[in-house]
Amino acid sequence: MDVTDIAFPHLGIYLKNVPRGFTVFGFQITFYGMIIGMGILCGILLAAHIAKKEKLDPDLIWDFAIYAVIFSIIGARIYYVIFRWDIYKDNLLSIFNTRKGGLAIYGAVIAAFITLWVYCRIKKQSFLKIADICVPALVLGQIIGRWGNFMNREVFGEYTDGLLAMRLPVDAVRSSDISESIASHMIEGTNYIQVHPTFLYEGLWNLALLIFMLLYRQHKRFQGEMWLLYLGGYGLGRAWIEGIRTDTLFIPNTTIAVSQVLAIVLFVGALAADLAIRAYRKKPLSGQEQ
Repeated sequence: MDVTDIAFPHLGIYLKNVPRGFTVFGFQITFYGMIIGMGILCGILLAAHIAKKEKLDPDLIWDFAIYAVIFSIIGARIYYVIFRWDIYKDNLLSIFNTRKGGLAIYGAVIAAFITLWVYCRIKKQSFLKIADICVPALVLGQIIGRWGNFMNREVFGEYTDGLLAMRLPVDAVRSSDISESIASHMIEGTNYIQVHPTFLYEGLWNLALLIFMLLYRQHKRFQGEMWLLYLGGYGLGRAWIEGIRTDTLFIPNTTIAVSQVLAIVLFVGALAADLAIRAYRKKPLSGQEQ
């Protein structure tokens, strides 16, 4: 394979000369950044559309989006740096160089929800109501954004010979992402690896989650249910996908994947909260409240 090729052999797909970006007046423009920007814009447009349908001023969403984008990028970087401190501790200035990658989606999500909580307090709006409006948009942004990982030849899993197996040239990926299992399955005389396209798995999972959220939105039982559905639904998918990725962030001094643990905690917590709220709402009132 040439260094710019990508293939899905069992699907009969061979992509030749897939670039990472292009140059304008000597400045490198990456498709990763463009795709992430497209995901953000599409997400904001969807959230504004949902807000309008729910009789909420769409300008609230656009105003919030400005802060959300800024703090989500910061949060994504902080999360990554914390759990990869070993590669930044001796060169602190490299923390600010994001052009070489190093953003974690869970850091962005956590920062976005904290930003939303503060924004709602200032604007005197319901956090749960606006969170329910924003989470389908967040999922849409994640679906689109994962294709940025595809262009970067990153966020892939261990070796597989399954239907969706993806081949990438060795020279096109980070050496740290090539596990012993992947290396041991390399055929002598070839220059490629064959792996799980976990970016695609997550994108397809999120697409199913988004479709369900949009269909269920009109039938939700309480404010905040869509938010819980996102936390639990995304957490369930991320928990198993994280288990086969090779670029996992670990809890310091352990081999425990931090995002997998967080995903499981969020799934269990969201499910428990949803069931508890449903049970409470069904509980009959007593005494004078009946």
